[in-house]
Amino acid sequence: MYSVPIEKFVEEFQLENLLPEISLDGKLLTSSDVNRPALQLAGYFEYFENDMVQIIGQVEFSYLEKLQSMFREDVLRKLFSFGFPCLVICNSMDMLPEIGIFAQEFNVPVFRTSYRESDFIGEINRWLKGELAKRVTMHGVLVDIYGEGILIIGDSGVGKSEAALELIKRGHRLVADDAVEIKRISHETLIGTCPELIRYFIELRGIGIIDVRELFGVGSIKQEQTIDLVIKLELWDDEKIYDRMGLEDEYYEILGNNVVCNSIPIRSGRNIAVICEAAAINCRQKKLGYNAAKVLSERLEKSIEG
Repeated sequence: MYSVPIEKFVEEFQLENLLPEISLDGKLLTSSDVNRPALQLAGYFEYFENDMVQIIGQVEFSYLEKLQSMFREDVLRKLFSFGFPCLVICNSMDMLPEIGIFAQEFNVPVFRTSYRESDFIGEINRWLKGELAKRVTMHGVLVDIYGEGILIIGDSGVGKSEAALELIKRGHRLVADDAVEIKRISHETLIGTCPELIRYFIELRGIGIIDVRELFGVGSIKQEQTIDLVIKLELWDDEKIYDRMGLEDEYYEILGNNVVCNSIPIRSGRNIAVICEAAAINCRQKKLGYNAAKVLSERLEKSIEG
């Protein structure tokens, strides 16, 4: 299970800490979902998941203000007794005295934001899904080619880094070399980045380590990129039959997501960078509804029929 320190959450959204005396050390967010405790404020606590950020908006605040003081105290004491990660009050509203009392009693941080509750929930859901997403580190190279995220994989020494260097010289952007950290944001979206320690470095056998940002400038790098296509480099095998039409897509599974994959055989004389560019453009064309292989196949069928 992945987690996010609450301090990072506070910094990301510039939240006002209403109870600074409550230490944030060791407090973590582990759920990408948030909760507006409507039923809980009415006294119903069945199935209450206490690992979520709790949000108080205009409706909840107005409801609490109208409650009789004894019932308000009882329901807030029970709410805070569940020990959820934190409470955020939206719309820059004031903190009710009972909230401060029970938050301190049960050691629950309380923050305030100027965001409207609906906007805030959308923003933190998006952010938490990225921070808490399933992830894996893969051996490969990730490059942004014409806006398409191309993950180049293959056996060690097959030429992945050399292809990346040529692509950078041709105006494309490096995201990661050697180790690619991949997060599964949704069942359709994978985001790749590079570990901080080796970010923007490339290892070239015979030369050593080069710093892409220093050599080629900030226009040659990118911090993260969606993964749209996998290119698998493999040494040419004369006995293997390679797909020459591309009518049927091949897929490579990453964290349960199937990504279109092109297996590219390499041998002396083949320009891998140019092939990667062509693959990236072809990938974009397919997403826009144009499939060159199918167009040619249909023309051949019409020619035969005619």
